[in-house]
Amino acid sequence: MPSLVLAALGVVYGDIGTSPLYAFREALHATAGSGTHHANVLGVLSLIVWALTIVVTVKYVSFVLKADNRGEGGTLSLMTLAREGLAGRPKWVLILGVVGASLFLGDAIITPAISVLSAVEGIEVVAPALSHWVVPITLMIIAVLFFVQRFGTGGVASVFGPITALWFLVLGISGAIHIFDDPSVLAAINPLHAFRYVADNLGSTIAVLGAVFLAVTGAEALYVDLGHFGRRPIVIAWFALVFPSLLLNYFGQGAFVLSHPEMAAHPFFGMHPEWARLPIVCLATAATVIASQAVISGAYSLVRQAMHLNLLPRLQILHTSETHSGQIFMPQVNSLLFIFVAALVLFFQNSSGLSAAYGIAVTAEMFITSVLLFVVMRRIWHWTLAVAVAVIVPLAMIDAGFLAANVAKFADGGWVPVTVASVMALIMQTWTAGRRLLARRTRADEIPLSVIINNLDRKKLPTVPGTAVFLTSDVEGAPTALLHSLKHYKVLHEQNVILSVTTATTPFVPDDEKIFLESFNPLFSRIVITFGYMETPNIPRALILVRKLGLKFDIMSTSFFLSRRTILPSRKGGMPFWQDRLFIALSRNASNATDYFGLPSGRVVELGLQTII
Repeated sequence: MPSLVLAALGVVYGDIGTSPLYAFREALHATAGSGTHHANVLGVLSLIVWALTIVVTVKYVSFVLKADNRGEGGTLSLMTLAREGLAGRPKWVLILGVVGASLFLGDAIITPAISVLSAVEGIEVVAPALSHWVVPITLMIIAVLFFVQRFGTGGVASVFGPITALWFLVLGISGAIHIFDDPSVLAAINPLHAFRYVADNLGSTIAVLGAVFLAVTGAEALYVDLGHFGRRPIVIAWFALVFPSLLLNYFGQGAFVLSHPEMAAHPFFGMHPEWARLPIVCLATAATVIASQAVISGAYSLVRQAMHLNLLPRLQILHTSETHSGQIFMPQVNSLLFIFVAALVLFFQNSSGLSAAYGIAVTAEMFITSVLLFVVMRRIWHWTLAVAVAVIVPLAMIDAGFLAANVAKFADGGWVPVTVASVMALIMQTWTAGRRLLARRTRADEIPLSVIINNLDRKKLPTVPGTAVFLTSDVEGAPTALLHSLKHYKVLHEQNVILSVTTATTPFVPDDEKIFLESFNPLFSRIVITFGYMETPNIPRALILVRKLGLKFDIMSTSFFLSRRTILPSRKGGMPFWQDRLFIALSRNASNATDYFGLPSGRVVELGLQTII
C-alpha cells in the first residue's frame, strides 16, 4: 500500500499539484485590481478552499471513484457502465461519452503548455534579465518530454512518486511558514467569506470563478487513473498529503500577499527566500513535467479505449514495457500533441494568457461526469430518485456555475480546447457513421455462411494441408476473403476457421470467457474472440486458448486471410460527400490489421476489393 500511494502521487496528483503555481495568482488578477484587499483575499481563498473540498473531496473522492467499471475509470468507462444500466443502450449516453472523451483530449494539449510555462516563468523572479528566455526554455523542455515518450515511462516513473511527494511537502511547509505573516487568512475556512465576496463583487465574480477553477483542474485524473492504482491508494494520498499541502500553500500565499502586496504578480515564487528560489524553480519544473507526463499517458490510454470501442480508427500502439500492458506509446498521437502544445506556447507566450484557454474543456467534462454518474446511481447502484437527486443536483449546479464562468473566457482563448474537442468529436462521429454504412454495404453483398458451407459440402472441393483463418467483422456472413479465395484458388484447407473479434463493455475479459467456438463440420469452424476495451487484441496469443477447447492446429502452418478494402466515395451515399472523404482518409491512415492483431506477417494473405459508400 505505501508504494501504491507513492506511485499514485506521481501519476494521479501531478496536474492538480501544480495548480498553486498560477491558480491563486490568476484569481487575484481577476479581482479587478483590488486583489490585495483583505476581504477580497479572504473571499478568493474561501472559494478555492471550498472548490477543492466540494469538487474533489466530495464529488470525486466520495462518489465518482466508486463508479468503477470492473476496476477501470475514465469517461469512456463511465459511459459503458451507464449504457449497461439503461434498456436499449440509448445513443445519448454514447454521445455524452464521445463528447467527454473529446473534451479530455482538448484539455490534454493545454496542461503541458500551461504547467511547464508557469514553472519556467519563475526565472522572471530569480533573474529578471533572462525573462526573454522563458518561451525558448519551455519549448526545449516540452520537445524533450515528447521525444522521450518513445523510450517508455517505466524507468522514469520510479522517481515520479518521490519527486511529487517532495513537491507536496515543500508546498505544505512553505505555505505553513507564511501563514504566520497574517494568520487571519485562516478565517477563509468559513464559507461565508466566499458568499460575501460573490454578493459584493458581482461584476468580477465570473472572472474570479473562472480563475478559481484552475485550483481543481486535474481532479478528473483521480478517476482516469483509477485502474492503475485502485481507489484506496488514491484516497489515502489525497487525505494524507495532497489536500493538506494544497490548503496550507494557498493560505500561505494569501497571508504573504496581505503582508507583501507588491509581490502579488508572482506570489508563489515570491514567498520563498532568494536562496531557495532557483531550487524551487527547478523542483516546480520537474513537477510540471511529471504532471504533463500523466496527461500524455492518459491521452494514450483514452485513444486506445476509443479505438477498441470502434470510436476511432486503428492507430499504431507500441508497448514500452514487458511487464505492464498499460505502458504504451502511440507515435501519431504523440506527434499531434507535441505540435499543438508547442503552437499554444508560441501563440500565448505566457501562462496568464493560457489560463484563459484552460477550464472550459475540464468543466464541461466534469458536468458530463455528473450526468453519467446520476445514471449509474439510479440504474447500477439502485439509489432512490430522491437520494440521487439530492446528491447530484448540488454537484451539477456547481459544475454548471464553473462552466458558465469559463465560457466567459471563450474569446480570450477558451475557443482552443473547444475547437480541438469539436474536431475530435467530428472524427469519432464520422468514423462510427462510416463503419455502420460500410457494414451495411458489405452485408448487402455477402452470402450467409450456412449457404456457402452447404454448397461446398455438395461440391467436395480438393483440400490442401494446413489451417486457414478468415477474419471478418460480420459474425453471420461469409467472409469476403473466403469468397475471393475460393474464386481464385478453388481449393479448401484441411481446417477453415471463420474468425471474428469483438470488444466487450468491460475493461478485461477472463480467459475462460474470451473464446466462443462452434464447429459446423470437419472442415469449417467459427471462433469469436472477445477482448476487453483495455486489452491489446493479440490473436495468436488468444488462439492458444482455442486448443484447450479441442481445435488443434499448428500456428506455423496456419494462413491468415484478410480483406483489404479500397473505399470509394459516392455523392449518393449515406453521408455528405466531404464526410465520405474524411472517412476514407481516416481508413487509409489506420494501422493495418496485421500489426493491430499481432498476426505473424509471414503468414498473412491479403485480398483486395473495392467498396463504394
